[in-house]
Amino acid sequence: MILYKPAKLANPPPLIIAMHHCQGSAQAYFTGTQYANLADTHGFIVIYPDAPDPGGCWDVHTNATLTHNAGGDSLAIASMVRYAIQNYGVDATRVFATDTSSGAMMTNVLIGAYPDLFAAGSAFSGVPYECFEGPNLWNSQCATGELIMTPQHVYPGFSGTRPKFQFWHGTADTTLYSRNFWEDIKQWTNVFGVSQTPLTTTTNDPLSVYSRASFGPNVQAILAQGVGHTVPEQANDVLTWFGLSNLTPGNPSSNPTSPPVTGPTGTPPPTGGTVAQYGQCGSIGWTGATVCVANFKCTVLNAYYSQCL
Repeated sequence: MILYKPAKLANPPPLIIAMHHCQGSAQAYFTGTQYANLADTHGFIVIYPDAPDPGGCWDVHTNATLTHNAGGDSLAIASMVRYAIQNYGVDATRVFATDTSSGAMMTNVLIGAYPDLFAAGSAFSGVPYECFEGPNLWNSQCATGELIMTPQHVYPGFSGTRPKFQFWHGTADTTLYSRNFWEDIKQWTNVFGVSQTPLTTTTNDPLSVYSRASFGPNVQAILAQGVGHTVPEQANDVLTWFGLSNLTPGNPSSNPTSPPVTGPTGTPPPTGGTVAQYGQCGSIGWTGATVCVANFKCTVLNAYYSQCL
């Protein structure tokens, strides 16, 4: 995990969670995208998480990760967000997620399972929320766009304001087929209760062969004709979607690049007992149970989250 905190911060600073693709890493995403440079300009904080899976893919398929506060990689990231809010003065109303590929799938998961934490997301070449649900890390039916997704399980108990969502996809994507782009539109327009027919469509926006469809203030979809799985990330466009393009830094700060070693990460469960598979079993400040049920081991994923695996 990389925490990028620029020398001068906005007051209070927003937070962007920037997530890598399969076989990627926090370091590669840090050096391969413009978010750190833009953080210097605008004064927001960026966290680049590392997927704990040996192949570098995010857990977007287990029931734990798809459920609010139930475990999995999504809770690990949520714990990072909560820690940053508590310890770095992050503006809790301006927390955002962006990504590519497997990271885009995780953005769908975070926006779906943690609408209480995120204000908006921008997903490059992803799939709808819960599309990969199942026992395996890879879901061919979802990848090829054969699954029809619904909004019913997008944190159904949540009654607050839903995060707005922006999707990017290439028509020539043969890894996560572009049918998923249309399923994303269907799912999230349904979540917001708006028509699947865009209010406006602009061509060659933001680049030639790209078209941008707006479904109102909360859903936007950009389709790139002839572009494959790797849709080049448009960081400035993402900042505009997040409402950060005119942000300016205010107060100076230090510039740590690694997480601190003390402090709470949210509200842990009561102490005692054992932890089920995929449950949280430790972290900075953790006071809950640390012993996993039989056949599972408490595995440190990062300073913010240990999980029974």
